[in-house]
Amino acid sequence: MSQVRSLNRVILVGRVGRDPEITVMPKSGQQKAKFSMATDEGYWDKNSNAWKDLPTEWHTIIAWGPQAQKTERSVHKGDVLIVEGSIRTRKWQDKNGQDHWTTEIQAASIIVLERNKNNPAGGGSSYGGERPRRDSFPEAEGQGTPPFPGGPDGEEAGFEEDPF
Repeated sequence: MSQVRSLNRVILVGRVGRDPEITVMPKSGQQKAKFSMATDEGYWDKNSNAWKDLPTEWHTIIAWGPQAQKTERSVHKGDVLIVEGSIRTRKWQDKNGQDHWTTEIQAASIIVLERNKNNPAGGGSSYGGERPRRDSFPEAEGQGTPPFPGGPDGEEAGFEEDPF
């Protein structure tokens, strides 16, 4: 027997693409919340001295039971969330008998980081102001990553000692 272990864990930070769709399972009565979430990435291109966006990834997020109830009350289109959970791929057949596969994120934890300020239920962002544009970084001076301001002691931001 192998001593190798595996782990199915995902952490996403992204923006909600649509309000959660809430359903109650007919047999169990358990509540299910389903919504889409967009994540995007990019990089600083030294050659053009500009931020380059990579294609947006869309994820289907599923929450069950008490997590679904919290999602129904707290999550709205445009909110920025942290979703922690696991990846699930399931197979299904359409009415013509054709096989399809769907990959979803089964949410174990959902944290609202920023409310959509255009959503009356959201109450606006706690950060205030506009969301910064990705291409608004100052000149990179030949660095491979976007320059960020230093910390309070003049140290480079993002390079703190790992407490773990």
